[in-house]
Amino acid sequence: MSGSDPALPERLARAIALAGPMPVSQFMAAANAHYYATRDPLGTAGDFVTAPEISQMFGELVGLWCADLWDRAGRPRCHWVELGPGRGTLAADARRAMTKAGFEPTIHLVETSPTLRTAQAERVPDATWHDTVDTLPTDGALLVVANEFFDALPIRQLVATPAGWRERLVACQDTLFLPIAGRPVPDEVVPAPLREAAPGSVLEVSPAAVAVVRTLAARLAAQGGALLAIDYGHEGPLLGETLQAVRGHGFANPYETPGEVDLSAHVDFTTLAAAGQAGGAVAWGPVEQGEWLVKLGIDARAAALARAAPDRSEALVADRARLVQGMGALFKALALTAPAWPHPAGFA
Repeated sequence: MSGSDPALPERLARAIALAGPMPVSQFMAAANAHYYATRDPLGTAGDFVTAPEISQMFGELVGLWCADLWDRAGRPRCHWVELGPGRGTLAADARRAMTKAGFEPTIHLVETSPTLRTAQAERVPDATWHDTVDTLPTDGALLVVANEFFDALPIRQLVATPAGWRERLVACQDTLFLPIAGRPVPDEVVPAPLREAAPGSVLEVSPAAVAVVRTLAARLAAQGGALLAIDYGHEGPLLGETLQAVRGHGFANPYETPGEVDLSAHVDFTTLAAAGQAGGAVAWGPVEQGEWLVKLGIDARAAALARAAPDRSEALVADRARLVQGMGALFKALALTAPAWPHPAGFA
């Protein structure tokens, strides 16, 4: 199936014609499943660039963070896991740093895209792939990394109306998709401080993200280990619409050409932390990505790389600035650890 295959919009339009408007979450899930299955969206020739693609320093520091935590936990049997590993760049850079630190875990990648699995196999050929977190190993601790993973999971959008809160649905008219206010939702779905919000207010929630975090937190509590989630988002719950589409490094209409644009939404780190605690893990953060990278030693690493390759000095300064200043405040890091595991580096 090619990236320009019109079958997905036609299938969505037909489903809406037969069953009525669908929840935003269903629309987003179908669109992103097609999008990621049919292309490599990363890099200057793609639609967006992630931190591991900007500089090797990012993946290396993630790897050293994992190695340090494993070492202080007593060096248990451990599996390294990445959720949504892109091209495998972070995994390769992290593994190189972990190996130098004496940590050589088995590598597990949770990825459903055949296209991206092929790219990952070029960089981490001995990895084990999984379609879901449910098949991850149970015979050791898990160190799980999720960089720009949760933002792409489906969200529900709830809209305040004069008649109460309703779930936003996606309708289709003359082959055009558009959002509408749909069925009422129970008051208890909306956090108490937000229930009296002005008509037109939007609340976004991600049951899919909560389910993944609760599942992994329970595994951490039982097996040991940690989860490191890095993404753009906020400490919520907050009102506001953040669903966005990106194509060719620019913003697009989320409801046009489903399956041809990347759909994402800001991550509610407060909710993820609460889900982790409900699953039995200890939550740390969130902290800003820039602050976290500085605490882990990105300046020392940049200086070392510049000494080794003086011709790259200016590029390294620019890459460091992009990771620490450009992305540093909007992107945040959250850690979940097994109850008996030590304090993770970079978190107060």
